Amino acid sequence: MRVLIDTNVLISAALNPNGIPWQAYQKAAVYPNHGLICEQNVDELKRIFNRKFPNRLTSLDRFLSVALLTLELVPVPDDALAEEEQIRDVCDRPILRAAIKAKADILLTGDKDFLESGVKKPAIMTPAEFIHII
Repeated sequence: MRVLIDTNVLISAALNPNGIPWQAYQKAAVYPNHGLICEQNVDELKRIFNRKFPNRLTSLDRFLSVALLTLELVPVPDDALAEEEQIRDVCDRPILRAAIKAKADILLTGDKDFLESGVKKPAIMTPAEFIHII
């Protein structure tokens, strides 16, 4: 499965290599799955770590160096899609756009705007849901 990993899952995985988001990240990144990350995810990660976790920037650099070797970095298309209207937070819409354009089967997130959106393709899943699917 092609799995686009949202920023909140990446943050949790980077901060806690023992948690469920880390397990979901690892599962998404290895065969038979194909992990994806979009350009906006990388920008958000850096911005959030600089603001909230400035003392953990070295950890983020290490995490990103491995993540960018194992995950496919996909672009965020410029043109909006009709499906985006289902996402309340306009800042999250480019991530859905990237997932659709990259033909992701799953968007892995803990963000309620995605989880409550009603979007069916890609499937929206939490890390806990994802680690329990076969």
